[in-house]
Amino acid sequence: MTRIAVGGFLHETNTFAPTKATYDDFVHGGGWPAMAFGPDVLKTMRNINVGLAGFVEQAEARGWEMVPTISCGASPSAHVTEDAYERIVKVMIDGIKAAGPLDAVYLDLHGAMVTEHLDDGEGEILARVRQVIGKDLPLVVSLDLHANVTPEMVEHADALIAYRTYPHVDMADTGRAAAKHLELLLTTKQKFAKAFRQLPFLIPLSWQCSNDQPTKGIYQKLAALEDDAVPTLSFAPGFPAADFAHCGPSVFAYGATQADADAAADTVAALIESHEDDFDGRIFTPDEGVRHAMELAKTANRPIVIADTQDNPGAGGDSDTTGMLRALVRNSASRAATGVIYDPVSAKAAHEAGVGATVTLALGGKSGIPGDAPYQETFVVEQLSDGQFVAPGPYYGGRDMDMGPSACLRIGDVRVVVSSHKAQLADQAMYRYVGIEPTEQAILVNKSSVHFRADFEPIAEQLLICAAPGAMPADTATLPWTRLRPGIRIKPNGAAFAPANTLRSTG
Repeated sequence: MTRIAVGGFLHETNTFAPTKATYDDFVHGGGWPAMAFGPDVLKTMRNINVGLAGFVEQAEARGWEMVPTISCGASPSAHVTEDAYERIVKVMIDGIKAAGPLDAVYLDLHGAMVTEHLDDGEGEILARVRQVIGKDLPLVVSLDLHANVTPEMVEHADALIAYRTYPHVDMADTGRAAAKHLELLLTTKQKFAKAFRQLPFLIPLSWQCSNDQPTKGIYQKLAALEDDAVPTLSFAPGFPAADFAHCGPSVFAYGATQADADAAADTVAALIESHEDDFDGRIFTPDEGVRHAMELAKTANRPIVIADTQDNPGAGGDSDTTGMLRALVRNSASRAATGVIYDPVSAKAAHEAGVGATVTLALGGKSGIPGDAPYQETFVVEQLSDGQFVAPGPYYGGRDMDMGPSACLRIGDVRVVVSSHKAQLADQAMYRYVGIEPTEQAILVNKSSVHFRADFEPIAEQLLICAAPGAMPADTATLPWTRLRPGIRIKPNGAAFAPANTLRSTG
């Protein structure tokens, strides 16, 4: 029987974010399943939208025996602590060492992990795996679309395969694709040639969405290039908030010959570069966005949905800034809701006060973001929850969620979801669990950049993007870069990075 060691370790690191990822964050998981070890990995990784779950399904269908090591993830944040990284990787590597005879290794990684002691968390994981299994055993990896792929990752893996959708509705599909490619490696007993291209400009998150052009068309053309000569081809737009040399978009191809791989990678890279002008769009200030939404709502039959993109906990924000809430209240928005504001202290106070009570709180604003502060106001407690629910939408894909003690607070005709754990608001259930029906609201403000679109686009009249103070600037040129590779443009058509220079946006 074919024996495959499997594991997963996922973190997207915003090196400019306020809070690091500790071991306990991976134990809990945030929006990811809780940490699992050994056989429990195979129990957890079933029928959910995660790369490892898709691989497990396909491995079982092929009759492969899996040797599970560890699976875990944590909400995007600043650096993974050295303690967390080394403890988790030790379990993974020790599990592979102890597995006995193996035919291959599959790992579900993110591709944009930076730790307190390593710029390239995944490159180091793959190097350590290679030390254990040798250079000949197949090693296949699924990656997030936002991976900042490094030469070391390409060197150590036989194949890196990235998601193709943002919102990431194809995470499990990417695990299935990894199983298919691994089967090809095991059947042919041949290595594929590799080609790797790094692109010359950073792409802001909001314009990476695969529902829109140009990204949608790029992925369509990429898929059409795959064939027997190039069995897998990936474009990772990158996570543009990691201050190290290999941050940025990349293309990686695997071909029957080096010429096949090079031709495919060059074709896709040239296509992406030709669309540099298109990776940009309109961003509203909080007041502009709220007022525009209120005007649109007068004739809309469905909610106007606003992305509070700069406090996206899916990109390293703490999900507690108050700029958009203030704008809703300041402009007297009605039938409006926003979430999720992460504030365990306020959630506890709401639970102690009880449903129907009024509470005066210093809500949110505790992560020290410039231009933000706690919102000192009196709220009505409308509903309470223990935070346990299922998120059935296409992004979370049926995951069990644990937001901890939570509340729906109301101020005027604005309702706020307040939680004790943070996760990106990318599912309608994240309103419903505290009694807010999202389809009945005129305006919804989601702490998310793009993932919310998977579940909210079908119910939205229109989508807007707002930039209130937060840890993940919508304009990548405003970040205080110090360690990018020289020459990469810090936004589409922006200034080229030069070490030790103070860079400013070109517009």
